[in-house]
Amino acid sequence: MTENDTPQEPMRLQKLLAEAGFGSRRACEKIITDGRVTVNGKVVTELGSKALPSDKVVVDGVLAKFADRLVYYIMNKPEGVVTTCIGQQEQTTVIDLMKNVKLRVYPVGRLDIDTTGALLLTNDGELAFRLTHPRYGVNKTYLALIDRPLDREQITALRQGVELEDGWTSPARVWFDKNPTHLEITIHEGRNHQVKRMISAVGGNVVRLHRSAFGNVSIKGLAPGDYRPLQTGEIKDLLEQVGL
Repeated sequence: MTENDTPQEPMRLQKLLAEAGFGSRRACEKIITDGRVTVNGKVVTELGSKALPSDKVVVDGVLAKFADRLVYYIMNKPEGVVTTCIGQQEQTTVIDLMKNVKLRVYPVGRLDIDTTGALLLTNDGELAFRLTHPRYGVNKTYLALIDRPLDREQITALRQGVELEDGWTSPARVWFDKNPTHLEITIHEGRNHQVKRMISAVGGNVVRLHRSAFGNVSIKGLAPGDYRPLQTGEIKDLLEQVGL
């Protein structure tokens, strides 16, 4: 070894997989414990396991390729498209729509199949992990069409936080436009179906849900199904919000 050679350092396998684009760190932990990963031909299921980028890491028969650069995109997800990397029979995924992106990317968090709007996609596993962790409090703004106007008491409950089956939510920011059934709500948690469940908890029902912004990144000007790279300032702001 010459003085200019830098030996590779082993990394936790879940972090390595996240950087290779197989999902968030949390999702990659489940991939490992499910026995879907081999390292140099050996099945690895322990979360404390480490590997090198030069090792032969395979997930479900797919060789992990470790990106030499990080990329970030925002998409206006259309209705009827699933927020996964691999869909079931004849399902269109958000990855299917990104035909001009050569590097493997994956969605940050998840939008329901009938929910439209702002979806981040990246191969930056650490950023994806932090953006979806409630500890970092990154705002997500939604526009909800509801079946009936909410009264002042119901709005106050949303603003203060409501009790769901998995615990109390944090306070939300809530606004109305001129139409009393058009609700704008900003939350920083990421529970499954959270906005729909919050509105249901106070007696309303969501007819249609659209996410207009993720953090400082909006989808203004993007038609359904379109995507664009994040601007340098947008990336910097997201990284700063989660302490990177």
